[in-house]
Amino acid sequence: MTSIIGIAVILALAYLLSANRKNINWRTVGGAFAIQACVGAFVLYVPAGARVLDSLTGFVANIISYSNKGIEFMFGPVGDKSIGFMFAFNVLPVIVFFSALITVLYHLGIMSWIIRLIGGFLQLVLRTSRPESMSAAANIFVGQTEAPLVVKPFIPHMTRSELFAVMVGGLASIAGSVMAGYAGMGVELKYLLAASFMAAPAGLLMAKIIMPETEQAKNEVSELQGSEDKYANIFEAAASGAASGMQLALNVGAMLLAFVALIALLNGIIGGVGAWFGMPDLTFELILGYVFQPLAWALGVPWEEANIAGSFIGQKLVVNEFVAYLSFVDAQSQLSASTQAIITFALCGFANFSSIAILMGGIGALAPNRRSEIAQLGLRAVLAATLANLMSAALAGLFLSI
Repeated sequence: MTSIIGIAVILALAYLLSANRKNINWRTVGGAFAIQACVGAFVLYVPAGARVLDSLTGFVANIISYSNKGIEFMFGPVGDKSIGFMFAFNVLPVIVFFSALITVLYHLGIMSWIIRLIGGFLQLVLRTSRPESMSAAANIFVGQTEAPLVVKPFIPHMTRSELFAVMVGGLASIAGSVMAGYAGMGVELKYLLAASFMAAPAGLLMAKIIMPETEQAKNEVSELQGSEDKYANIFEAAASGAASGMQLALNVGAMLLAFVALIALLNGIIGGVGAWFGMPDLTFELILGYVFQPLAWALGVPWEEANIAGSFIGQKLVVNEFVAYLSFVDAQSQLSASTQAIITFALCGFANFSSIAILMGGIGALAPNRRSEIAQLGLRAVLAATLANLMSAALAGLFLSI
């Protein structure tokens, strides 16, 4: 039940970070927290909800499994895992397939319909503006650079609070294609799905505490955009999605290769320095573990596991979530089932320091007049999104402990 402490600490931190405490709309904040908690309780505590989540997990896992046909065709025995798991051949191609699938669903109007449904619900219940609600809904399925395309006409005219909400929503969530990649690595898919749905209200919760609305929102643009591009047919949509997925997969592969090697180099240096003081086993991960250990404990992780769990949280914030999940998968056997669930929720988001540049490039390209403002809000957005992920983790810890 220590998760209750974590929930209180997270809300207190968000309040301390608030740019305008007296203008916080507690109805919106309370509603967002209630939706996030209800989603978590339904899928993690209520038996019927758990069955729904299991069914959804089976459905998504079945879809992801079709990528194996393409992988086996391209790479033969290397791709079918007969010679063991290889990240480059068993995970990165899944991102390509899922990206193509999501683009096709957008082209057919299915994704846009789902986003309007969820976004409309959030707008009605929370009384948030149309663009920030739709963007939050889109982030359940697509990434931080794709979701803003749904509300592209609004971005140049958004209030500062709305822009911040769009930024936080993108950082608090993951893209569907990347989620498929995590599942391929061995991360529990049902928790990734639950975290993705909880991220929408969680992002709005933290955004509206830290950057409350003080202006009049302008919702005069009538049409929401489903995608920046219009495709001639389903084949062009699939080809475009595959090309985008390939670029993403290459970026992920290059980033992981570089960061894993750089962390190994850093550990060599830290270990060498530590040896001078009788600590030859000192590592970057161990230092992060000690720094974030109390936070991991507050989320509901037992103290004896909180050091390694804290290390994953630190890696996610300082480096990125892919590196953190990679370390987490390697250490899963050392952790209890509840700790594995809590950490899966805590890491499920793009919130890290390098994402500020991605936001400037993505949203900044859609509204060049807001680029400097995006840069100013970047660090606060990363912290807000991190708190959103941690709130989902704390709620997961609470519902799994009762």
